[in-house]
Amino acid sequence: MKLRPLADRVIVKRIDSETKTASGIVIPDAAAEKPDQGEVLAVGPGKKSDKGELVAMNVKVGDRVLFGKYSGQTVKVDGDELLVMKEDDLFAVVESK
Repeated sequence: MKLRPLADRVIVKRIDSETKTASGIVIPDAAAEKPDQGEVLAVGPGKKSDKGELVAMNVKVGDRVLFGKYSGQTVKVDGDELLVMKEDDLFAVVESK
């Protein structure tokens, strides 16, 4: 199954956080927090402005993004847990140096 987001929505796959601390302590899955970073898998065409013009999206497929812990709607597709959220729910794009 393939998802195609509508309007200003994006499909994001969470990036797993580290399960081991710098000192070597392993964090069990039950105690680990949900990651707040993800990779954009698909983007919608954008939303329409008040004048009816299409406003382009600021993110693109492959971008690494930051979002709130409880942002978006979780969906399961082919065994993968994905998030569907509005572009407004994204905080920032993580850019590599």
